[in-house]
Amino acid sequence: MIGRISGVLLEKNPPQILVDCQGVGYEVDVPMSTYYNLPQLGEKVTLFTHQAIREDAHLLFGFDNAAERAVFRQLIKITGVGARTALSILSGMTVPDLAQAVTMQESGRLMKVPGIGKKTAERLLLELKGKLGADLGHVPGAVPMHDAESDILNALLALGYSDKEAVAALKKLPPGSTVSDGIKLALKGLSRG
Repeated sequence: MIGRISGVLLEKNPPQILVDCQGVGYEVDVPMSTYYNLPQLGEKVTLFTHQAIREDAHLLFGFDNAAERAVFRQLIKITGVGARTALSILSGMTVPDLAQAVTMQESGRLMKVPGIGKKTAERLLLELKGKLGADLGHVPGAVPMHDAESDILNALLALGYSDKEAVAALKKLPPGSTVSDGIKLALKGLSRG
């Protein structure tokens, strides 16, 4: 199995890139989160990879870090979730966001990813529970939330703010804010932003 690839970035055609490794060009499919962190064409790139061998194809998937690859591998083990769907999930959510959605059992956040319906989102939450997000302390970049923070976040998401906006507003709140005060302060901050 190919676990890591290092070479010169020759082409970028989302979601696929071409990496030259000493004269051999490898086509690698990457999630958009990895794609946005790629260097310029002609520069050196190193990716963690997952190789899938099927009857009709040998596919290589690349990731910016080991955590992304580990989540990808967890996702493709789930019935009905193929490699394309797993890439789509990782393109639409960061690993900490996905872990948080699993911990808080928020199917709505998963349903925002193109191609993920209600049934698939619920299956993902059920299958990933205990494997991803059960302890946010093990996921780099994720912050454990108290009940009030969770309620404030859900309220902002229900009002139509994106995950990024809601989490950014939550970080600006004073510690120990009540739900109603937190929502008011977050909305004030978002209206200024």
